[in-house]
Amino acid sequence: MLRAGIVGLPNVGKSTLFNAVTRTRKAQAANYPFCTIEPNNGIVTVPDERLAKLSEISKSQKLIPAVFEFVDIAGLVKGASTGEGLGNKFLTHIREVDAVIQVVRCFEDDDIHHVSGTVDPVRDIEVINTELVLCDLETVQKRKDKNTKAARGGDKQAKAENDLIAKLEPHLDSGKTAVVLEMTPDEKALMKGFFLLTAKPTLFACNVAEGELANPDANKYVQAVRAYVKTHLNTEAVVISAQIESDLVDLSEAEQKEYLESLGVKESGVGTLIRAAYHLLGLRTYFTTGEKETRAWTIHAGDKAPAAAGVIHSDFERGFIAAECTAYEELVKLGSFAKAREAGRLRIEGKEYTVQDGDVLEFRFNV
Repeated sequence: MLRAGIVGLPNVGKSTLFNAVTRTRKAQAANYPFCTIEPNNGIVTVPDERLAKLSEISKSQKLIPAVFEFVDIAGLVKGASTGEGLGNKFLTHIREVDAVIQVVRCFEDDDIHHVSGTVDPVRDIEVINTELVLCDLETVQKRKDKNTKAARGGDKQAKAENDLIAKLEPHLDSGKTAVVLEMTPDEKALMKGFFLLTAKPTLFACNVAEGELANPDANKYVQAVRAYVKTHLNTEAVVISAQIESDLVDLSEAEQKEYLESLGVKESGVGTLIRAAYHLLGLRTYFTTGEKETRAWTIHAGDKAPAAAGVIHSDFERGFIAAECTAYEELVKLGSFAKAREAGRLRIEGKEYTVQDGDVLEFRFNV
């Protein structure tokens, strides 16, 4: 299962957010630095309104959503790459996740200590990224030293790696993350073996005060973060209020809806964050539906039909014959499988079909 790691400076709301997205109280959330020591892991349900609509068509007894894993990682501080704060141990925890969600504080509150003394989310992003870049710089320099002798001896792999390092090293040395370096597909594939922290896809979560969630664009800190990550890091920022999410954890679904309406918002910011992280990981969803259950299955973008079938059971992939397929939008529009079949919207797809997000599938196989 792929994992997204929640990182940031101490006291920006990471653990509170983790508890909210996993609907647990696993992570200690307190008003002092480093209240998280060991990383917390939790399974996250991906909100998807398509499940309920498909279950209405099939009159399903049960709904099973897609899931993936979130990891709450202890706060990093300036100098972490040289052992400051809780040091390199936590840079290792970041290395073990597949994508990064960096939480940045975008609210003022004199009662909640900021490790730098003032609120400045762009500065905070630069502090975190500097530590990650410094760690990566050390990694590529060690790899270059290890490869040099082999490259001189004619080792093609070592030479290719050092050619890539010749591009990476000055790029990292200028303070830029690896993920924004222009590379060929072959170079990107080669870089995966370096396990660089700044090569991981990253999403930013702007943590705002309770009263600002309804109109986050008016928040000067959110404006600054969105502009910065778009121009410097080629990524996006979503807005959440970790405190609101924490308050929602113990409420029923009806109470949650009423509470959000009282704040002037239609949806929890965590839902947006989870969906964004799911796509950031390169994950997509297809559905199976029937009277027993309607289920969301997780695949990677670009997966072919046999690989998608294999997510259900390896026998489905091994004995794959074909997939009966329709798009979610088409099925809902027509209202039933019978009408979709009459309209010619149920297709038979073979082994080379690339499954699309939202496909509703039924597999034919023989083992």
